[in-house]
Amino acid sequence: MNMDLAQHAVRFNSRLLNSTGGQIQSSATLPLRTDEHVVGVRKVVREHALELKLSLVEQTKLVTAASELARNTIKYGGGGMVLAQTLSDGVRRGLRLVFADDGPGIVDIEQALRDGFTSGGGLGLGLGGAKRLVDEFDIDSRGGEGTAVAIIKWKR
Repeated sequence: MNMDLAQHAVRFNSRLLNSTGGQIQSSATLPLRTDEHVVGVRKVVREHALELKLSLVEQTKLVTAASELARNTIKYGGGGMVLAQTLSDGVRRGLRLVFADDGPGIVDIEQALRDGFTSGGGLGLGLGGAKRLVDEFDIDSRGGEGTAVAIIKWKR
């Protein structure tokens, strides 16, 4: 997982790609363009969750949130990347994931986070559901520029 950020970079200059929420212990980027990339992200997230010694329930929540956000990056953003960072805030260790794309952006973030909302014929549980599965959630989106979603799961 030692891929260079520039190799999979998106043009969208999101603040979420530059802030962390803790001291970075390791960092890597992965492409998000195909279903195979989603499978790869799920595998990497599961490996990090095991390294952090997250419970099985917390592992499942994190992998589910990551999978949903990875699929959204491809489906609605036209593909992009995920930045995976293991963090420490001095007390806890965690995993931070930032999903970024150069897609059309989200016009109404509040509406997009509401259960039942979908712009693509899905169940509408994506962003709101992912938010409930993690400890920290942030989104940065600008029309015509792209979207970035950052999540953090801390070891409890």
